[in-house]
Amino acid sequence: MRARRSFVTVLAGVILGAAACSGIGTAPSEPEVQAPAFSLLNDLVSATLLKCSVLPAASDTEVIGPEGGVVHAGPHTLVVPAGALAVRTTIRGEVVSDKVNSVRFSPEGLKFARSAILTMSYSNCSGLGRLLPKKIVYTDENLSLLAVLSSVDLSSQKRVTAPLSHFSRYAIAY
Repeated sequence: MRARRSFVTVLAGVILGAAACSGIGTAPSEPEVQAPAFSLLNDLVSATLLKCSVLPAASDTEVIGPEGGVVHAGPHTLVVPAGALAVRTTIRGEVVSDKVNSVRFSPEGLKFARSAILTMSYSNCSGLGRLLPKKIVYTDENLSLLAVLSSVDLSSQKRVTAPLSHFSRYAIAY
């Protein structure tokens, strides 16, 4: 009986947490996301990488300083807000050509004082996964999921956006 009560308590917490994170009832055109959210849901809910047609390799390199700036890597955009970096830094965004929409940023491990906002396109994707809410996930180089970011799916624009606190490789999942 006690194990059943614990299971029900955990299940209720997961449902309430998912509802709070889902943004039900909101459809922002420019989401106000400030910090990445790695939560208990990362341990309880798995994500599946969204399969897409292959994007051509593309990259962009920009020098961004305390005033902020933008990096365009193929159809994906990274906005670094003013105050996120203390010094001018060369930032490279690179689309990794694969059946998964993925982008790699360098210098790897770069951390921001204020979260940068990554917006990824999934206009080249199809299938059942396209019908479900999308999220941006943090992956390793083998596309193994390391964390699910708190994301806003802008489905009418076929884009998903999330805050980043550091650089690595990111992909779209559902």
